[in-house]
Amino acid sequence: MRRVRPGAGAAASRGGVGGASGAAARAVGEGRALTSVAAGDRFEGEPEDLPRLWHVTLSVSGEEAPLAEVRRALEQLAHDHPFLLTSRYANDHAEIRYWEEARDLHDAAAVALRLWGEHRQTAGLPPWEIVGLEVIDRQTYHQRISEGYGPAPASPVGVHPF
Repeated sequence: MRRVRPGAGAAASRGGVGGASGAAARAVGEGRALTSVAAGDRFEGEPEDLPRLWHVTLSVSGEEAPLAEVRRALEQLAHDHPFLLTSRYANDHAEIRYWEEARDLHDAAAVALRLWGEHRQTAGLPPWEIVGLEVIDRQTYHQRISEGYGPAPASPVGVHPF
C-alpha cells in the first residue's frame, strides 16, 4: 500500500499502478478543512527562534595553582560577567554554574565552551582545560530540583571553595 499526503494532487498519482489513487482523484482542497489565523494570533507552542534559558555547568581542571589566585580570578570573571551564579574551586579544578539565554542548546553550549578560553587572560584564569559541560533547559533544571536530584540551587551565590 502506498501512502500519499492529502491534497498532493497529480503528483501523488505519478508512478502509480493501474490509475489514480483515492487522494489523487479527489479535487484539490476537497475533504480538507482549512482554517485561518487572525493577524496577531500567537502560535500555541514555543517559537524556536526565541531565546530560552539554559542552565550551564562548566567544569575545568589542570595543574595546581595557588588557591588565592584561583579565587581572585573567578571573582574577576564573576565581576566581568554578572550572569555567573556560583563558582566552586580547588587548587586544581573549578566548576562554574550560570544561566545562559540562547536560541537553542547548541548556541548555549558554544558560548559555554568559549567562556574559559576567551576570559582566561582578562580575568587571570589558570590555564586549565574544560573537562565537563552540562547544558539543560529551565524546565529540566526545575524538574530535577523538585524531584530531589540534580544540582542544588545556587545558594549562596558567589565564589566558594569545594
